[in-house]
Amino acid sequence: MLGKPKKRKPTKVDSLIGQQSRVLGDIRFGGGLHVDGTVKGSVVADEDERATLTVSDRGTIEGEVRVPHIILNGLVRGDVYANEHVELASSARVEGNVYYALIEMAMGAEVNGKLVRIVEDQRTPLALDHDPAAESE
Repeated sequence: MLGKPKKRKPTKVDSLIGQQSRVLGDIRFGGGLHVDGTVKGSVVADEDERATLTVSDRGTIEGEVRVPHIILNGLVRGDVYANEHVELASSARVEGNVYYALIEMAMGAEVNGKLVRIVEDQRTPLALDHDPAAESE
């Protein structure tokens, strides 16, 4: 490993969806959102590059997720777009594609879809098995 590992700041939670809560509809948020319950709808962060979504092992989202940062321990049924960082813990499950700039994946995490890297300078997603040299031929 080169250099020192980054020290991660604790995630500040501004909004909480409790374990017994069920939200039907889309959610827009800024800051930190922690989900212990169920969301049936899209979850989208406002134009805040520090916005972080945390989904606990008891949390479920059934819809598209568009955030800069996500820490996933639970289930997402839908595509995940994280233009900064994705952290998939050991009990994380995604039933859809994951579009990411940087990804961390613990042993046991499950993605039933594609892992697609977002290239910053091109602003276009690349599939994990993408070969840019083959395009130029």
